[in-house]
Amino acid sequence: MTRAPDTAAQPRVWQAVLAGGLSAAFPDSDFVLGYVSDLAYLQGHRGVTHSVLLLPLWALLLAALMPRLLRARQAGWRAFYGVACGGIAIHILGDLITQFGTMILAPLSDRRFGWGTTFIIDLPLTGLLLAGLVVSALMPRSRLPSLAALLAMVAWVGVGALGKAEALDAARQHARDAGIEARSIDAIPRPASPFNWTAVIDDGERFHVAHINTRRQAVALASPEDGFLARLSSHYRPVTHAQWMVRARFGDADDAVFARRAWHAPDLAVFRWFAQFPVLESVVHIAGARCAAFRDLRFETPGRDGTPFRYGMCESPAGWQRVTLSGAGVAPPSR
Repeated sequence: MTRAPDTAAQPRVWQAVLAGGLSAAFPDSDFVLGYVSDLAYLQGHRGVTHSVLLLPLWALLLAALMPRLLRARQAGWRAFYGVACGGIAIHILGDLITQFGTMILAPLSDRRFGWGTTFIIDLPLTGLLLAGLVVSALMPRSRLPSLAALLAMVAWVGVGALGKAEALDAARQHARDAGIEARSIDAIPRPASPFNWTAVIDDGERFHVAHINTRRQAVALASPEDGFLARLSSHYRPVTHAQWMVRARFGDADDAVFARRAWHAPDLAVFRWFAQFPVLESVVHIAGARCAAFRDLRFETPGRDGTPFRYGMCESPAGWQRVTLSGAGVAPPSR
């Protein structure tokens, strides 16, 4: 008995391209968590919608919707399934190269994975992607532009991986020279260059931090008249001229006992889980309460105004209360 041929029509090129774009954008639909609360966003962003375990199911859902959304009912969901899988997968891969952390094993695990080779907003990488799209649109019958753009993007990420390896080597050498017993050593990607890094040595109580450019031979000086990228990149010094700073997790002796208690308060559990390099920002008294503010060094970028993901705990006779941190510092506890 012979099987009847599949007569389902294939989607048009524009329909397939749009389906891929929508699928690639789908994982970030979890932005709606921000309307629930800031901590809901912190806890759920790059979670289940970024899971490789759930990818086949999300792709099936999107493929089922595409024929209706794109007026391609004649094609059927099977024609869009591979495109949906590819779009979601490339989004997840794109997030993994950053250091924010992606829960690719959700919902079975909330562990965040990230290679940390690339700053979260990388202009050359974006330029390569856009160039590939534009040239592919001009040469619709050729796969060469898209293949060339893909290879160039992989190569660029490789350059970032090389820069990270160099930053890690510089941090290990400093730890040896300074006699630091390192529990862990890491490097945080920074903007403007794949060789701009914040090297971090964790000795258990303190972070030893330096902003370095692993290929720079002389200290870069920038004036207010220089471009934004030049001014941003000038904060990163040659390895031989690195200025190592020490940031205590819980501040100095006067604040450490209170800061530790605040850090372990139940309402700060999500930030404790999320933060990779948490440090005490300040201890202040507001409206009769003593408050400890914390930040994550991952998001403390030289030359950038403001630092996201900053949280505080205030202790008053009524107990602990989490507070919102604004650009000016710790806001009064809400009533």
